[in-house]
Amino acid sequence: MSTSEQTLFLLKMRGPQTAQQLAALLDVTSMGARRQLEAAYGKGLVAFEDVADKVGRPSRRWSLTDAGHARFPDRHAALTLELISQVQQLFGDEGMDKLIAAREASSEAAYRARIDEGAPLADRVASLAMVRDGEGYMADAAPQPDGSVLLVENHCPICAAATACQKLCRSELAIFQRVLGDDCTVERSEYLLEGGRRCVYRIVPIAAAPQGSGHRI
Repeated sequence: MSTSEQTLFLLKMRGPQTAQQLAALLDVTSMGARRQLEAAYGKGLVAFEDVADKVGRPSRRWSLTDAGHARFPDRHAALTLELISQVQQLFGDEGMDKLIAAREASSEAAYRARIDEGAPLADRVASLAMVRDGEGYMADAAPQPDGSVLLVENHCPICAAATACQKLCRSELAIFQRVLGDDCTVERSEYLLEGGRRCVYRIVPIAAAPQGSGHRI
């Protein structure tokens, strides 16, 4: 992976960064990081915002533009959108529900095959994240001090389809709950389709879940 590609990848995975932060991650000089950012800016792949810090000069934070995000492809977007439209026209909402149910069953079976039901919750989430990462979601699991675990998905390879048919996202949330088990709750705390930079799911052990936090699917 070239330095320019690594720069875009880090902005995708970590969100807005300063040139100094990127320089440390890329193991290059600050000037080298700025050259990469300026080149990407010239191509319309990144934008910047000057953020006022508490002390000193504002810091310039760089992030991906829509064109930059588009460098991480939505799998077969045009074909998928056409198929969704045709299913809805030919078979209506009932046909679409059947299609989603079939996809849901297939995904659930694949995830169950990779997750050890008897493993600790953090290990189960890590296994799910590994499978989702292989599907193109740039996923990772992040255990939290309170005992919960975050499933972080930095990319959505089916974004166009999910935008056209948001039942796909509701289906995924239900699948996660079932494959992770009855000893936890799953809630979406960040949502790409509602303006978030990524999708984040918070998985909380039942014993550690405060009353009223999250919901069961």
